[in-house]
Amino acid sequence: MGGDFGPRLTVPSAVSSLLRYPHLRLQLYGDESLVAPVLAPLLAGSSHAWRDRLEVIHCPQVVAMDEKPAQALRRKRDSSLWHALRAVAESRADACVSAGNTGALMAMGMSLLGKLPGIDRPAICTAMPTPQGRAYLLDMGANIGCDADHLVQFAHMASAMVQVVESIPEPRVALLNVGHEEDKGEAVVREAAVRLAGDARINYHGFVEGDGIFSGAVDIIVCDGFVGNVALKSSEGVARMIGAMLKDSLNASLAGKIGAFFARAALASLKSRIDPSLYNGASLLGLNGVVIKSHGGATQAGFENALTVAISAARQDVPQRIVTRLESLQPQP
Repeated sequence: MGGDFGPRLTVPSAVSSLLRYPHLRLQLYGDESLVAPVLAPLLAGSSHAWRDRLEVIHCPQVVAMDEKPAQALRRKRDSSLWHALRAVAESRADACVSAGNTGALMAMGMSLLGKLPGIDRPAICTAMPTPQGRAYLLDMGANIGCDADHLVQFAHMASAMVQVVESIPEPRVALLNVGHEEDKGEAVVREAAVRLAGDARINYHGFVEGDGIFSGAVDIIVCDGFVGNVALKSSEGVARMIGAMLKDSLNASLAGKIGAFFARAALASLKSRIDPSLYNGASLLGLNGVVIKSHGGATQAGFENALTVAISAARQDVPQRIVTRLESLQPQP
């Protein structure tokens, strides 16, 4: 129930998802005194057909968005983050979705769920728009410093996920770099490139630069968390700027307003393709369970998308798919 808007956004999103998915059951973890006033009018205005599939679990503690992960891990074990993750760890839930503190979510996830076998560091993976659909970028900020082993593991985890989520048998993988040439970039990236190029289980396509993230030439782009987070936040800023500039231009004159009226269907389609909230829902790959991070400032549609990502990952049992893939990487006796 965290994020910038709290229950007033997450609760309507949850109810909307219950209406869309008749077999979905949701547990809302948070301060009941804040959840109940938002939930009450939604109950009053419905047939209550979904009420039996919704449970509210009171959690008195709150993890602040700027709270240090280690401090939250020690002191906030009666928070919504902790209890929601523990429900996944104890198989009382199939997935956890949170718009709260990312660092605390990862730290608590590591503590309660643990890492998958063969994974040194979990990574945050999210979808990015392309002309053909979407590509997946990781890591988005969980690991600021990575070595070649980590980058190779990221490639295999994302490949396993994209195979089942996007039904792509051999996802195309690239490393994010400052150029396409083999001698460009840091030593860690160049070493990872050599290893991925020699791995027959990875459909490796070489280096891509920042603009290649959105080209659709590859399905997975691998980088460390610092680079990935900068790329993500930059792209979100550009998308918002383009939307604002386009709106201002169309409203600047009568001709623009008339043109916008006749082009409203095309403009709506464009918005649906570049709106960051519609790609909301980043997977914490490498944890022994499905954990999805929603952007703290996501819209209601964005949070619903994060719930959809969680439903898909749980149905496809993405963590087990990753385990199976990593087991195939072990040297044969």
